[in-house]
Amino acid sequence: MIISEDLLLAYGAIYEMYNVNETVFHEGNLPKYYFQIDSGIVELNNYHEDGKEFTQNILSDGQSLGESFLFDDKVYPTNATAKTACRIFKLPKNDFFSLLNQNPEVSAKMFKCLADRLYDKYIMLFNISSPDPSYKIKTVMESLKGESGDKYSFQVPLTRQQLANLTGLRVETVIRTIKKMHDNHQLRIENRKIFY
Repeated sequence: MIISEDLLLAYGAIYEMYNVNETVFHEGNLPKYYFQIDSGIVELNNYHEDGKEFTQNILSDGQSLGESFLFDDKVYPTNATAKTACRIFKLPKNDFFSLLNQNPEVSAKMFKCLADRLYDKYIMLFNISSPDPSYKIKTVMESLKGESGDKYSFQVPLTRQQLANLTGLRVETVIRTIKKMHDNHQLRIENRKIFY
């Protein structure tokens, strides 16, 4: 958790409940709150003109969303949608800045989080530009897995559709590529679950 529950509540945060597919914030709206997920999964996404979804990120318990957009006066460039039932802390922008100003250790933690996300974005952008679908999928799985675990020890928490949305591939391509990666011992499929 980036900011402790006690500190958020002390600065005026409230809990809000979101149902599956309910919007936390819309692309084009002005950011007014700091959001931190207490429980649930939230997807940051955009839609192309043809209605095809592109997933920017998938966030879960303890992670914040949209915090970088509070540091300027621009509108949200993405949507945030609850993918499961969610309980989310919501703290007004001014109270968020008061919290950061009065708690330098939290500011340092926030900047580290922003730096990590920016680093991951650079890695993903470069790797997603590859024409090789297996390379794109492998990049997403490596990003999710991190440094921990042996081969096949990490269960990928994404559906094939979510992998397609994150990589810009068609879901059919993801399905074929995952099967090929399984056959080449790059990952394991067990009961339709992917282990990397």
